[in-house]
Amino acid sequence: MPTKIILDCDPGHDDAMALLLAWGSPEIELVGVTTVGGNQTIDKVTRNALAVARVAGIHGVPFAKGAAHPLLRPVEVAEEIHGASGLDGPVLPEPDIELDPRHAAQFIVDTVMAAEPGTITLVPTGPLTNIALAMRLEPAIVGRVREVVLMGGGARVGNWSPVAEFNIVVDPEAAAAVFAAGWTVTMVGLDLTHQALATDEVVAAIREIGTGPARFAGELMDFFTAAYREVAGFDHPPVHDPCAVAYVIDPTIVRAIPAPIAVETRGEHTLGMTVVDLRGPAPEGTRTQVALELDAERFWGLVLDAIRALGDPLVERVD
Repeated sequence: MPTKIILDCDPGHDDAMALLLAWGSPEIELVGVTTVGGNQTIDKVTRNALAVARVAGIHGVPFAKGAAHPLLRPVEVAEEIHGASGLDGPVLPEPDIELDPRHAAQFIVDTVMAAEPGTITLVPTGPLTNIALAMRLEPAIVGRVREVVLMGGGARVGNWSPVAEFNIVVDPEAAAAVFAAGWTVTMVGLDLTHQALATDEVVAAIREIGTGPARFAGELMDFFTAAYREVAGFDHPPVHDPCAVAYVIDPTIVRAIPAPIAVETRGEHTLGMTVVDLRGPAPEGTRTQVALELDAERFWGLVLDAIRALGDPLVERVD
């Protein structure tokens, strides 16, 4: 049976790739998409999510708009990486999906509480504000969610600061609450995602598929490559967010180990750091784990297969 997920995202080039992967993979049942302010403002990332849905032919899936700002802190976006729209590069089609009227946090609560316990996996690929708000609205979701597989953090490296990753540092209070909640959390952070590089060969293989979604993904990677090269000095950009979806599809492509994880919320130089205790075997009952190694070849195989499976929805709809 496919794994039911709610993808909580802030598209974002790599979030867009995560959406394509989730919708194109038979191992995933996408039961909802929620948006959160992060890579760009909430209005922009929500429009981006709806535009990606049209490119991919996503239908029958509720999309709900969520938190516009972190729990306690001012809005911070990543325009230098994702552009003024949050999804610069390709021409975005006009969305053709109406938003669910509920706030994303309420949608998450309603969906988890209506499902059988242990059947919904939360896959946040942006700041964790919506997840923390959902926990506050209905603490019982913690015992009903199958697991949380999030893209964020890092055991040994940061990107928004020397020790902190963007999704965590922009709302560290939300992240601290999610990690401490007592549910199963897998942190797919920079240690792993920096192994998911969109090399020239990868981008060429995507383009060779020849469909609308493939062209769209290629254009995403063109902009992302240039931005990462200029801002971060990467020859090829790490495509972070699909790694979390890939873990849900096939956990064997990732090496993850149990480890206590805490989030720093007060440090002058370490705000947003995910403090991962790798000093020895994790204590019995540890519910958090950190992903450290990726089988990149199999990962990109999943992405390519998913894009192929999408077909050419815009063309097919016209025909």
